[in-house]
Amino acid sequence: MQVEIRAIGNSAGVILPKEALALLHAKKGDKLYLTETPEGFLLSPYSPETARQLETADLIMREDRDVLRELAK
Repeated sequence: MQVEIRAIGNSAGVILPKEALALLHAKKGDKLYLTETPEGFLLSPYSPETARQLETADLIMREDRDVLRELAK
């Protein structure tokens, strides 16, 4: 599904078609989570619990980078 980046005031935004909102089970005003992946970006419904888990994982990966690299060998 192709979307276009549009000017919204002094910012830029993407307008999601209603079909995309339906697939995301989202409506106007809902928060979405944008995750970077090797293939690009993934847009998913925002969940406070998932956000907390991702923040914790990011903190662990930054603090224990050397240990994780050794374990990956």
